[in-house]
Amino acid sequence: MTDESTGSREAEARRDESGPERLDRNTMELLNELRVANTGIQIMFAFLLVVPFQQGWKHVDGFERTVYFVTFLLVALATFQLMAPSIHHRILFRRGEKPFLVRIANRLAITGMICMALGFVGIVLLISDVVVGAAAPGIVAGATAVVVGALWFGVPLLRR
Repeated sequence: MTDESTGSREAEARRDESGPERLDRNTMELLNELRVANTGIQIMFAFLLVVPFQQGWKHVDGFERTVYFVTFLLVALATFQLMAPSIHHRILFRRGEKPFLVRIANRLAITGMICMALGFVGIVLLISDVVVGAAAPGIVAGATAVVVGALWFGVPLLRR
């Protein structure tokens, strides 16, 4: 494996683009990635918003309510983090802050996706507990955490 900064510099040098062009490309790539995440977060948030208003909600126990609330907070936090780069860009538009915007948006996207991954695990745990109960929720939620963790974070971190 090559040193991260050396590999990154070599890749950037092969592109034959200026610093501003690279920042523009990085911004567009990041915004496109956030658009993909946006669909998932909208579906998750919509699901979580309607759950307490369903008729069966009054039958959920304390554990399920706690899992729901923690999951709801994680998905809300993911939503805030994944939306923030667009808002930052609008506020700082034409202010020469693109290096800052790319750097902070990258961090927010990663932490937002971590919260989103934990939200998926929470939703799977909640649904498994309501539908199946017993030991299945722990096993299914654990397997979900492993799969999402490996696919979203493990593969790129190993490559890095």
